[in-house]
Amino acid sequence: MDTFAYKNGRLFCEGVDVNAVAEEVGTPVFIYSANAMLDCLSEVEKAWASLPHMICYAVKANSNVAILRLLAEHGAGMEVVSQGELFRCLRAGVEPQKIVFTGVGKTAVEMEYALQEGIFLFIVESLPELFRLNEVAGKLKKTAQFAIRVNPDVDPATHPHITTGKADNKFGVDPASALDAYRESKSLPHVSPVGIHMHIGSQILSSEAYAAAIGKMLPLVRQISDVGIELKYLDLGGGMGIVYEEGESPFSAEELAGELIPLVKDLNMTMILEPGRSIVGEAGALVTSVQYVKETPLKKFVVVDAGMNDLIRPALYGAYHRILSTVNSGSGLIEADVVGPVCESADSFAKNRRLPAVKQGDCLAILTAGAYASSMGSEYNSRPKCPEVLVRGGEFFIIRERAKLGQLIESERMPDFLST
Repeated sequence: MDTFAYKNGRLFCEGVDVNAVAEEVGTPVFIYSANAMLDCLSEVEKAWASLPHMICYAVKANSNVAILRLLAEHGAGMEVVSQGELFRCLRAGVEPQKIVFTGVGKTAVEMEYALQEGIFLFIVESLPELFRLNEVAGKLKKTAQFAIRVNPDVDPATHPHITTGKADNKFGVDPASALDAYRESKSLPHVSPVGIHMHIGSQILSSEAYAAAIGKMLPLVRQISDVGIELKYLDLGGGMGIVYEEGESPFSAEELAGELIPLVKDLNMTMILEPGRSIVGEAGALVTSVQYVKETPLKKFVVVDAGMNDLIRPALYGAYHRILSTVNSGSGLIEADVVGPVCESADSFAKNRRLPAVKQGDCLAILTAGAYASSMGSEYNSRPKCPEVLVRGGEFFIIRERAKLGQLIESERMPDFLST
């Protein structure tokens, strides 16, 4: 998907000149395409149209409230992992009955908040969590619908940090323990088993792992039915990969559905899907300006004003992001490292990368930065978080203002013994 493309030698997002945004808003800045997100959401919707289903966008991928509202207004529910993400969804106008709450470490406070707001479903990841959910719901005189997250022990062949469905991962429970938890739930008056859940990882480029996981889930669904519990929902999680590097060829939503629907169609269950990266990842870019072109006896560095606090994926995962100049001047190529200003050697977006021969003041667009970029951002080195811009057609809208210096310390307090 060419969300960002050149027109007359200048890089555009939809109908907006990227350089024009950089000049008005400043850099670094995240720029997102609304239509690219909606196109991806529509692809998932069409792929699963033959079965009852819910699409619950994984908020962790990008949690800006404008993006949440955009997706919700086009039919998406939400998958959240914290009270803060749930708060964002509610502020964005998402219907509580379209929200599922996942996560391995839910607190009693988070459970109470979610129950009071009337969310649709809790994804339970351990027996102690099930006991706590029953206790919290009882105190509120409510009944909590839940699904057990099953760890199918499948290797999705992705980065170890984003593998979540293997036996040694912290997430979910093994099938035998899941069956025991469903049995135990029959004696708990304030929880109701309505579904079953799996999520095997993130940035998965082959659909085979999903089919393997389904193969382990189906016998368990039958065993749960045999103990007198008829489940209505099968949550397949998310994790569908996107193109970060030239040559990658992830499966499409249509291809995944084509492989999985024949396996699950006879269950008479509603499917829940939790796409995140595949909805917003390719829709975004981090635009940054060149501060210096620095040459040493060993190599050349392009020093930009974005840092690992803005986009940590390369430092955290060794992730690859394509980088384009916002003006295609045809002035030749250089080989350089693209690095930021943060005081860490890991603060690098590319090493030994062939790039246009940029100069001080030029802008670069770090592509595929719509997911796990702003949402994983920090204020490390006391760098204010950068703004976010949403493009639709020929217009752009600031959906997060650049943070001010005063906001860095507004929640800090001086103890009395330091007062003058």
